[in-house]
Amino acid sequence: MLGYRVLGILFLIQIGVGILGNFFLLGLHILTLLTDHRLRPIECIFAHLALANSEVLLSKGIPHTIVSLGTKNLLDHIGCKLILYLQNVSQSVSLSITCLLSGFQVITISPNNSRWAGLKIKASKCIVPSCFLCWCYYLLMNFTFLGIMHTSRYRTNNTKTWQLGYCSVLTPASLNAALTAIVFSVPDVMCVGFMICSSVYLVLLLHRHHQQVQHIHNSHLSTRTFPEKRATHTVRLLVITYVFFYAINSILSIYQLKNNKQETWLVTASDLLAAWFPAISPFVLIFFDSQVLKYWYALWHRRQFLLCHTVLNHTHSQNSALTL
Repeated sequence: MLGYRVLGILFLIQIGVGILGNFFLLGLHILTLLTDHRLRPIECIFAHLALANSEVLLSKGIPHTIVSLGTKNLLDHIGCKLILYLQNVSQSVSLSITCLLSGFQVITISPNNSRWAGLKIKASKCIVPSCFLCWCYYLLMNFTFLGIMHTSRYRTNNTKTWQLGYCSVLTPASLNAALTAIVFSVPDVMCVGFMICSSVYLVLLLHRHHQQVQHIHNSHLSTRTFPEKRATHTVRLLVITYVFFYAINSILSIYQLKNNKQETWLVTASDLLAAWFPAISPFVLIFFDSQVLKYWYALWHRRQFLLCHTVLNHTHSQNSALTL
């Protein structure tokens, strides 16, 4: 029981910290859209990533936090299916958007004489449709998951029970759980593989750029940090963070399937690991992306200017009234 309380506290911390960071990032880009009437392609990716991450944190964190307080099987048939559907969709979209970000950065930072040069203009125009395509694809694909899943009200002798804590899920006994997991994991594994390959390519590209810079004797140019280089380091850090938690979560999931383990705490621990990336990623973007910090400082100074201007006008009005 104490272990569930500890996991519940960790989920609560994840929700509080993660939602704060993702909402800040999402709100920042909404303000950018309202003030500048446009978003850069990479800002559009950040906004979709923040939205998907927020959905992951809420759909996974809230049910497990309530369960840790002692309330089990709190969801009915419709609620259980809805929560699981939202979890699968948001987690898959978060991965695909991160993969899209990694690919976009590869195209952006590639030299003009490379094979990717011709895709730079096309990639910028395709970012918004690609983000919406990710949402549409996983919204439709996960309907298949709903079709093979039932809740405890449909229990029969030919079903297999999976205890999640907040509800119980039944699958046909004839269904091979490992095979189903492999089929549904193929897009995720492909995305993770692509992100790893793109990260290796970015490392090699930056290493080549560093060697070229060493031949330049101008100290100003040799010590300058280019925005593209900083953005590349940010994307690499995001990819490393995601792959790390994805690997640990995959090992835990394989352990459950191989040993046919259905303990609730294993499911809870797996969801906790899956939610760490959505909680951490906004702060990686906020603190390591110079453009995000620059725009935040601009908004803060604008707010301070408007506040001072309002106070001066109010003081001037009071002085005018006293003079009269």
